Amino acid sequence: MTEQNTYDYNRIAKAIEYIREHFQQQPNLNEIADAIHISPFHFQRLFSDWAGVSPKKFMQYTSIEYAKKLLANNKCSLSEASFKTGLSSTSRLHDLFIKIEGMTPGEFKNGGKSLKINYDIKTSPFGNLIIASTEKGICHMSFFANKETGVNDLKSKFPNAKFQLQTDEHQSKALLFFNNDWDNREVVKLHINGTPFQLQVWRALLKIPFASLDTYGNIAEKIDNVKASRAVGTAIGKNPIAYLIPCHRVIQSSGNFGEYRWNKTRKSAIIGWEACREKTA
Repeated sequence: MTEQNTYDYNRIAKAIEYIREHFQQQPNLNEIADAIHISPFHFQRLFSDWAGVSPKKFMQYTSIEYAKKLLANNKCSLSEASFKTGLSSTSRLHDLFIKIEGMTPGEFKNGGKSLKINYDIKTSPFGNLIIASTEKGICHMSFFANKETGVNDLKSKFPNAKFQLQTDEHQSKALLFFNNDWDNREVVKLHINGTPFQLQVWRALLKIPFASLDTYGNIAEKIDNVKASRAVGTAIGKNPIAYLIPCHRVIQSSGNFGEYRWNKTRKSAIIGWEACREKTA
C-alpha cells in the first residue's frame, strides 16, 4: 500500500469512528467531512471510491441499529433475521472455501523449527496486512500499523522457523476473499495452532454468513457449550487469521460491536464494507 493509500485509509477509518460515535444524531455529509478536516466534495468521492457506496448509506449499514435489528426478535434466529433483511446469503459461507488443519505438536514444538514459512506484506481495503503460509496453508494473517512490528509479531510466534519473503499460491487464494467474485473461489487451507476448544470455536466462526453477525452466546450454543461464552470470547481474541476467520462478525448480545483484536474502528469498517458489498452484489 502506498503512503497516500495509507493516509486515505486512515482518514476513512477516522470517519467510520465518527459515524460509530454519532450515528444517533445522523450527521450529514458536511458534519462528517468537517470532523476529518476534508471538503465535503472530496470526502464524498474518496469515501465512495473506498466503500463503493455513499457515506450516508454506509452510515446506515454500520450504525448500531443495524446490529440491534438482527437481534431484536427473540423468536427469530440471527441467521433468519439476517436472511430476512437481505444482508446475507446462505450460499456465502466461509466454510465452503476454507478448511482448517491444526498443526501437530511436532510441527509446533521448538518454536516451529521444522516449518518453512513464506510471508509477504499486502494491501487490503482495511489497511496493510502481513500474510504467512506453510506448505499446508495460511498460518498467520494480521493487520498492522508498523511493518517492523508486524514482521516481528509473526516471527515471535515461530521463532525457530525458516522464513522467506515470498508470495505463494496459498496466499494468493486467500487474498481473493477481498474481491467480489464469490462464484470462483478455490479452497483456502489454514494451517494453524490452537487447543481443541479454540479450533472448535474458529470452525464455528467460519460458518457465520458473509455480511451477517452473531453473538458470543450463540457461538457457545453452536459448539454445545452454552456456559462457555467467556471462554468463547477468549478463543476469539486469540484468532491468528484476520478476516478469513471472521471474528469481526461476532458482537455483544446488546448489539454493540465490541472490541476487536485489530482495532474496533477497523471492525466497524469491515462490517459496513461487507454489508455494502452484499447489498450491491
